Amino acid sequence: MKIFKFGGASVSSVERILNLGHIMKHWDNEKIVVIVSAMGKTTNALEKVVDAFTANKQEEAIQLFNQIKQQHLSTAKYVLVTHYLACEKQLKDFFTEVEWLLYDTPVREYDYYYDQIVCAGELFSTSIISAFLNEIGIQNKWIDVRDIIRTNDDFRNAEIDWNFTKQNVDKIVTPYFNNYKIVLTQGFIGATDENESTTLGREGSDYTAAVFANLLDAESVTIWKDVVSVMNADPKQFAKAIPIAELNYKETLEMAYYGAQVIHPKTIKPLQNKSIPLIVKCFIDPTLPGTEIHNKTLKKLPPIIVLKENQVLLKVTTKDFSFVGDHEVRRLYELFEGLHLKPNLTQIGAISFICVLDFWPEKIEKLALKASEFLNVELTKELSLLTIRHYTKEIFEELTSEKTILIRQQTMDTIQVLLK
Repeated sequence: MKIFKFGGASVSSVERILNLGHIMKHWDNEKIVVIVSAMGKTTNALEKVVDAFTANKQEEAIQLFNQIKQQHLSTAKYVLVTHYLACEKQLKDFFTEVEWLLYDTPVREYDYYYDQIVCAGELFSTSIISAFLNEIGIQNKWIDVRDIIRTNDDFRNAEIDWNFTKQNVDKIVTPYFNNYKIVLTQGFIGATDENESTTLGREGSDYTAAVFANLLDAESVTIWKDVVSVMNADPKQFAKAIPIAELNYKETLEMAYYGAQVIHPKTIKPLQNKSIPLIVKCFIDPTLPGTEIHNKTLKKLPPIIVLKENQVLLKVTTKDFSFVGDHEVRRLYELFEGLHLKPNLTQIGAISFICVLDFWPEKIEKLALKASEFLNVELTKELSLLTIRHYTKEIFEELTSEKTILIRQQTMDTIQVLLK
């Protein structure tokens, strides 16, 4: 059994949906769990609905949601004929789920409404893709992943109840393969024991693929992306980026830890536990070899470059110029955890503690306000954090010339600099 995951870019247009069908026809004799993300920029559009709704702008939220509805109905009309009416009915059921909320008044926290509304994107896309595959003769069974993946109620960053989810996989998913070669479902989402929708955090669809692979003892996971393979740098930022044919779990975790937008760290662990290889393939040209991520020793790798823009430097000092101790640092990390913030770089001195964070305006404002209750706080915005693994002197000098280096940290394998 294999696990395929198609990201939002792979289903962002009618042409790409047709392309997905061509890819799946090459695997019609395999048992596959297919996981599909929300189409294109749907998640971003649904986030705007959440923002409007929680700001008590009900009419705006409904108007924005109506646009999303029409986009999906239009896409369904383009790719479906005989299966359109059934798909339309399913879509309208999911539209109603969201509209029940939008015609109400928000009384709970933002993250709760985020999960209830944003999760709809995956439900919309998989309804259309499942119907489309059936229409072109690729029989599949659509399932609501919220009936399978049980989580806690930490909305926007839910944790999976592995034991309960395993029972659901064995009871619900596995029997479907007696009658179907393909089971198609959603990434990124789950549900609590009270049937409230949850999301699994950034890159949650990749994580979903890894969860299914682990629980089904899959032979591999393939993530279909709009790049030729994993690259040594983001090609949108660095024109000289080159493909990497193979990586191991450890190197991939290191890349993800430093912010490479390739594979989320949560995705690796369930695969590593069972030595399940992860393959990154290009959906635009499936004949390309892509990248295989495994548990083997690697030969020499090229410099791997990660550039995180829109960073903020948080510097705190004690109010009486005493040493920064464990107590103050512990309180800071409690604030990070409560706001779901992860420092990308930290440094501690005698009377100061500095860290670099992604700039989430609302969260950073709350962090600074809370931290100022027991520390002096200084923020510096509009910075960039450059990380180079397997660095050379030449590549470092090339990437930092004409930049001001505010912080530098270095090990044998990795160098990080905060740039202005």
